[in-house]
Parts: sequence; C-alpha cells; structure tokens
Amino acid sequence: MSKRSTKARKRAIFSAAVISGAIIFILMIVVLLGIFLKDTDNGNVSEEAVIREINGLALNPAESGNIKIQATVEAEAGDPQVFETEETGADIDISQLLGASTVGENSNVTYGIDVSRFQGTIDWKQVAESGIDFVMVRLGYRDSQSGEIVADTNAKYNMQEAEKYGIKIGAYFFSTAVSTDEAVEEANWVADYISQYPITYPVGYNCEGFQLANNRHYRLTKDERSNVAVAYLDRILEAGYTPIFYANQSELSGDAEWNTSEIQQKYKVWLAWYNGDTESIATGPAYGGQCAMWQYTNQGSVPGINGTVDVDVAYFGYNGTESAKNTSERANVSADIEALMNFDPVDEQVTAKNSTNLRDKPSQGSDSTVMLTLENGQIARRTATSESGWSRVEYNGGTYYAVSSYLTTDLSAPKQEIKQEELVSDNSGFKTKFTDCNDTVTAKEIVNLRNKPSVTDEDSVVVATLSNGETAVRTGINTEYGWSRVEYNGQILYCVSSYLMIVE
Repeated sequence: MSKRSTKARKRAIFSAAVISGAIIFILMIVVLLGIFLKDTDNGNVSEEAVIREINGLALNPAESGNIKIQATVEAEAGDPQVFETEETGADIDISQLLGASTVGENSNVTYGIDVSRFQGTIDWKQVAESGIDFVMVRLGYRDSQSGEIVADTNAKYNMQEAEKYGIKIGAYFFSTAVSTDEAVEEANWVADYISQYPITYPVGYNCEGFQLANNRHYRLTKDERSNVAVAYLDRILEAGYTPIFYANQSELSGDAEWNTSEIQQKYKVWLAWYNGDTESIATGPAYGGQCAMWQYTNQGSVPGINGTVDVDVAYFGYNGTESAKNTSERANVSADIEALMNFDPVDEQVTAKNSTNLRDKPSQGSDSTVMLTLENGQIARRTATSESGWSRVEYNGGTYYAVSSYLTTDLSAPKQEIKQEELVSDNSGFKTKFTDCNDTVTAKEIVNLRNKPSVTDEDSVVVATLSNGETAVRTGINTEYGWSRVEYNGQILYCVSSYLMIVE
C-alpha cells in the first residue's frame, strides 16, 4: 500500500471520529436541555440556577411572578425557607389565593407598618419619606368582655393621612367574635367603615387572648374559632376586599390553635414571629406554613412615630392604588390627641392651686403648646380626668389640658406654694411612689411599656408593648397617678394601669 493511500485512510478515520464525536456531543446537549426544561416545567430550578444564586445572579421573584421559585433556590442552596406546609407537603402559591384586587397584584416585596391609636398622632409625611410602602391600620375591636364593637379613635385619621402622602392602605380588626354571625357582623362593620377610603392592601382578621378565662371567646374550640375566622374572611371577600388572616407562629404551626392547613389554602396568612432572623426578611421566615405577610418585629423605629411600631414585609405588592367603593364626600378628621390616655368624664369647677399651664395637648413635651395660664382664683370647668394625671378643662370658650395635681375643686383655697419635689414628681415620674403587689396581668388590648412612669416626658421611651394574651407580673401600683410597675422579659417597666387587667 502506498504512503499516499495510508494517509488518506488516516484522514478518513479522523474525519469519521470527529463527526461521531460531534454527534455524541450534540446528543448529550439535547438530553441535558430536555432534563433542564423538564425540571423547569415542574417548578424546579437547575443546579446552574443555584450556582447563579450563590454568585448573586439568581432569578428575581419580582420578575418571575412566583415567590416559590426564589424559595426553592434558597432551599437547595442550604436555606430551609420554603413556601409549603411541612405537615402536608402541599405547594401554596400565594398569587393564587383569594383576593379582590382590581389594580393587579404582583410579587414585589413591599414593606409596611401596622398602627393603632397606641402610636398616638403620627407624622405621616415623615413616614412616607422613610420609604414605607403600606400601612395596616387597626380599625377597631370588639370588647373582650362586653362584646361591643368599638372604633379605633385614630383609624380614620391614619387612613386619611396615609392616603394624603401616597402610602397604600390595608386594615385589620381585633375580633372577639364567638359565633359566625358575630364574625359577619364585624366584617360588615369593617366594610362600611372603610368604604370611603382607598383600601389596596388586604383587610385582616386578628384574634388574640382567647386563652384567658375572662375573655368572652375563651370556651371556643379550635374548630369553632377557625369557623368564626373564615366567616369573617369570606364576608370581607364578598365585600370586595382581599382578606388576610393574622396569628402568631406558635398558634399557626402544626394547626396548634387554628385550622391553619385549611385557612392557608384559601386565604393569605399574616404571620407574627419575632425570631430576630433579619437576614431572611426579603425572602421570608424559616416557617413551614404559608406566609404572605410577616410581622417580624414590634420594636421598629420609623421617622414620624414616637416610640416603637410593628414592622411588616409583604411578599406581594400592587400595580396601582384602589379607589374607594363609596365615592361620596367624606369629612376631614383630626387626630385623637387623647389617644394615648383614657379620659373619664366629670363635670366640676376647678381652679389652680397656684398657677398652671393650659396646653393644647395632654403632654409636657415639645409636641404640645402652652395656650394660657390658669391662676389661683380663676375658674375653669373640668370635663374629664385621666389616670395618667391629666385633666381636660374648658376655659374662656376653649378646651385645654392641665396637670391634675395642680388643680383643686376648692375654689376658695388660698394660693399654694408648689414644692419642688412635687414638680419633679409630676414632670419626670422618678418620684412616683408605688405600693408593692404581685399580680399576673395582661393588656385589655395593647399597652406600651415604658422606661419611666410618664407619657409626657421627652425622655420617656416605649421599650416594649404588651398585647392581650401576653402576660407580665405587676410588682407595684400607684393609684394617685394611675401607673403600674411591671416585670416583663426580665425588665422593670411602667404602664398606665387602666390598660391592664388581672389574669385570674
């Protein structure tokens, strides 16, 4: 055989090998591509996606339209957070839960707060400038003993001002309904109350304190309690709003206190869990159930709010803002300047023991203004008193607030000299005297726990909040000024006594 023919044979063999290798390579690519597409169709994410997540290039849930995709990526990358129930293993796509949005729900992560009258008068302009996307406003509550439905005195003001500054509004109601009929009554009251406001975010059902024997819903079974909640949520949906169910992690997990596995298949869940895991805020807590909104702290600090506030993250957003269902003209409302105090009505004439300032608000802080000074011998009419040490008075056609201990009903009493110690006691709270006691207490609804017994001092700071159902030990009480000293989470704190009740 010639050298030329031998070279030709080698070239032919080499060409065949190259072609065969190329075919094999193409077949491998096709097989791998098929596997990848199959996995993607099944809602899984490939190993490449996990690598991209590690490198900061993962799929963005806001672009994918499905939060579970991001959760799966993180689960495969070692993060245990998934949006599915550990008990049943059923996938829950929160975008498919029942809602009534007409402006289009999306999968953006949005940040908000939830507020009530216990935040006092909020500067909503500052809140908006802080970057808050939405607010969940407490509308009211059903009294845990009398069963009366009571409006939150700052609810309409908070909705009005949030709308004014472009913050999207959601809402919730604090329920103690003991029947499905009462739940529907609450939902109807809520729907009517919010009808003139642009409610874009969900409308929530909040039920706490049912473990306490003196609460009217104490004897309900888990099934009865869950049926009541669903009746409320169903009616809210019928009224044209998106429902959401609120409870804490220990009550929800494993269907401990609610039929969670049933409720979460139909409605969004608003999870309260202060686990300190701030690293997972943008993606969700390491919780086995459905979590559309997470209340991750009650110790938030937001410009425009004096003291702490609950902060929430929602794993959804909206493409626009809803219109009010009732477009008739609504009244402009003012903030409830008595929101942080309970005033009991009286009708009596008073004068100053010496002289006392009459203020526009029951506060000696920078947020209040001295309008007039009442001198001994000048007569005012006191219309209400607060256990926190303030009086509401009418004088010369105006309504003002004065420190109660500076007033007397003895209109002929001579001018008294006010001791410096008394001034310090009224202004600072440091000299408030407490009678020792030992009571287990909870909040009637919710109460601020402060570092000192005063709501007027600028350096009186809200350290924590006590909600109905949570307990603290009251170690001292002052009946003159209406303050309690309590032990809570290892701290000695102070709160207004009228907001507490004894746990039997």
